[in-house]
Amino acid sequence: MDFVAIDFETATAKRNSACAVAIITVEKGVIVDEYSELIQPPNNEYSWRNIDVHGIEPRHTMYKEDFEDLYPEIRKRLTGKLVVAHNESFDRSVMTRSMEYYDLDYADLGVADRWVCTVKLYKAQGFKPAKLNILCDHFGIPLKHHDALSDARACAELYKRVQEI
Repeated sequence: MDFVAIDFETATAKRNSACAVAIITVEKGVIVDEYSELIQPPNNEYSWRNIDVHGIEPRHTMYKEDFEDLYPEIRKRLTGKLVVAHNESFDRSVMTRSMEYYDLDYADLGVADRWVCTVKLYKAQGFKPAKLNILCDHFGIPLKHHDALSDARACAELYKRVQEI
């Protein structure tokens, strides 16, 4: 069971406004690497709605690297891997829109056009709603919701568990 679980937080409603990323690398069912960084979004611009959700503010990312600068680390962890996300369409769109913003080629990653979605997997098992916090409560998985590292860890754990069902 080898895969990576990824989670992004955004600064605004724009999908290219990543302000945090976390990637959990799992090999043979065991977490072997955790990567988590704050990201300076374009113009370090934030919406109060997004701040309200995750608590990341402009002062937290003012001196952080932007997506383009962090991309080599992200690419190193994703290239050729099975990518899993909770609500994958959101996280995948943040990745692709951020890459487009910086003129980076998604095809260079060598990953699927669509990632594995733990929301869809759990809905197929009859869990409705299949929100991350609800599933974590149900299974006793620790979660600090909307913290990218905590969300990615939880997603990795949920994916491992659904493979056992």
